[in-house]
Amino acid sequence: MVTAVRSAWREVPPYQVRQFAALALEEVPTLAQDILREIRREYPQLQLIPDEFGEPRALVGIRQSLEHFVAHLTAGPDRPHVHPRVFQEFGRGEGIQGRSLDVLQAVYRLGVRLAWRRLAEIGQQVAIPAPAMYELAESGYEYLDGLVAESVRGYAEAAARQAGERLRLQRRLMEQLFTGPGRRRRGAGAADGVPSALAERAARIGWPLPERVAVAVLLRPAREAVAPAVAPDVLLDMESERPRMVVPEPDTPGRRELLARAAAGWSGAIGPAVPLLDAAKSLRWAGAAVDLTERGLLPAGELLQCTEYTEALVLLPPEELIEDLTRRRLAPLDSCGPAHGRRLAETLLAWLETRGGAPEVAARLGVHPQTVRYRLRQIRELWGTEIDDPDRRFELELVLRARRLRGELS
Repeated sequence: MVTAVRSAWREVPPYQVRQFAALALEEVPTLAQDILREIRREYPQLQLIPDEFGEPRALVGIRQSLEHFVAHLTAGPDRPHVHPRVFQEFGRGEGIQGRSLDVLQAVYRLGVRLAWRRLAEIGQQVAIPAPAMYELAESGYEYLDGLVAESVRGYAEAAARQAGERLRLQRRLMEQLFTGPGRRRRGAGAADGVPSALAERAARIGWPLPERVAVAVLLRPAREAVAPAVAPDVLLDMESERPRMVVPEPDTPGRRELLARAAAGWSGAIGPAVPLLDAAKSLRWAGAAVDLTERGLLPAGELLQCTEYTEALVLLPPEELIEDLTRRRLAPLDSCGPAHGRRLAETLLAWLETRGGAPEVAARLGVHPQTVRYRLRQIRELWGTEIDDPDRRFELELVLRARRLRGELS
């Protein structure tokens, strides 16, 4: 069986409680002024913002909190408190100004100490027993916790609203970078050829305009995946189906390593470094690399550098052109079986890449030189004099490299 906790305050006769509350309410206007004056002395940097009637909102908040607390006494200090909503506004204001809640909480504690001194005097005046006053003091500090909680709620709301607004402005800035003209239009730009609208949007989110950027495109490992913990100067758009990043000055020492750590667990690609107004070009290459990653033609599970996969990005995306060229240039292999045709194609590619004799080609392929000589004679028979034409050799190497990138040749 649970024993009820005895309340000393509830044992105070009702007429004494009413007397205490009446005297305290009479003191509220003067006490609120005294508390605000002391707070201003201790924290002169605290700004006084007037309400719609021209009265300092801090004074209104102090007065309301005192009135609410005293009025609550008649119901018993163990009942739930109702806190003035103005304290949410105080926290919201600190969040909007970018300050922490430390000073605000210190101000609240100072106010409670000052208020308690006067309430204790009133308690002695009407002969409230000491145990009841101790219980009242505990209730006062619980009330303080509630005021702080209201301010924290307002602070969090302001922070969320500011973060949402910054993300919205950031996405608009990124869209302008990706869709805007690659070079300055006459009369439409600011210094260094940057359009005024772009410079203004960057300034609104405190993003210093870099000379060069690289754009990354990401593939989500899961719908609920945590966003990469990128540096503050990296623009990040997580709303797109494929999240995108704009990395300023990507060639800064250590930048690649930091990005790789931030994007750990994500697949994606980062395009080449380009001038700021050419960000769309970097985005295009990063998107092409991610397309190849989804098709299994480039590695997954890491942030690829497009500049390290130039051959694949040049040869694989234009599939229709490469396939048509492949069909025409490798037509001589149609008369060979699939296995033999593949062996001849691998030998031809090794010969084109090495420009060497049978021993060099044999070493690359891991076969006997005599086997290579046999295959090279077949190749010459199949292609004839075309094999001596530099342009034809170049095209043959292109299509054969493309087949190797697709995994069709070893």
